[in-house]
Amino acid sequence: MLRPEDFKPVTLLDRAFFENHYAHYPQVHSDNTFTNMVCWNHFAHYTYAYVEKNIIIASTIGSITRFRPPIGPRNPALLRSLIRLASDVSDNEPIVVIDTETAVWMREVCPGINLIPDRNHFEYVYQAADLAELPGKNYLTIRRQLNKFRKNCINVVEPISKENWEEVKRFLIEWCEWKGCEGDPVLAHEKDAVFFAIDHFNELPLEGLVIRVFSKVGAIALYEPMTNDTALVHFEKGLPDCEGIYKAINNETALRLAKKFTYINRESDLGVAGLREAKLRYHPHHMVEVYAMKRDL
Repeated sequence: MLRPEDFKPVTLLDRAFFENHYAHYPQVHSDNTFTNMVCWNHFAHYTYAYVEKNIIIASTIGSITRFRPPIGPRNPALLRSLIRLASDVSDNEPIVVIDTETAVWMREVCPGINLIPDRNHFEYVYQAADLAELPGKNYLTIRRQLNKFRKNCINVVEPISKENWEEVKRFLIEWCEWKGCEGDPVLAHEKDAVFFAIDHFNELPLEGLVIRVFSKVGAIALYEPMTNDTALVHFEKGLPDCEGIYKAINNETALRLAKKFTYINRESDLGVAGLREAKLRYHPHHMVEVYAMKRDL
């Protein structure tokens, strides 16, 4: 029987454990990645249990704890035990971030289980070559904006490294002031997540880019390998000093990732209308669809 006592906090010391496990059970959604968990731990308070060769992840936001389905060899008894635990301690969505294959399996094990699509957490996956080359009519407007940026804004691209960490952090403070993070808890938590990523850059599997505009850091991107054919972009930030800078950091990131990866996962839109529109404008190759278990109250 799965118990709350089986769970312990996710820490930086767990990196090798998660990487070894995910080598056998690759993850398709960013929420389960080790980098995501440690960077957002201050907000989502991630914990995990390792039971019968399965990792079970939980997160607690506010007073609500929610679980992810077991990651490992399919074990119907363990799934039923998780459902009982989650139903006892969580709200009406006790298990979330259920990928399509796992949803099929859960319905086979528990006929009648109520799994609903969680559109706000579908993730956008693009052909890396499309984002790098911006081909055809679909990307005409984006190409024009990018060309305008490169014509009007003297810029230099460089990797994120120890030499520019402090500048990147000053950039993030300025970005947060521009976005009004103090009045937006989500953005404030995101700033803390990016700061953690920079402060622990060498302890995480991250790479990153800086675009300097007129010598000043104007945009950054942080990314990592997710699977053999897919890279994951965790963070992408830019200041409004030069029009088109977001198009530029997107393209510069893709130009580098397309050399190694077929796809780029650019995470979800969280149901934010403007963000959804922006992500759709780049014409995703496919979506990582996820479901949530709904419990009858």
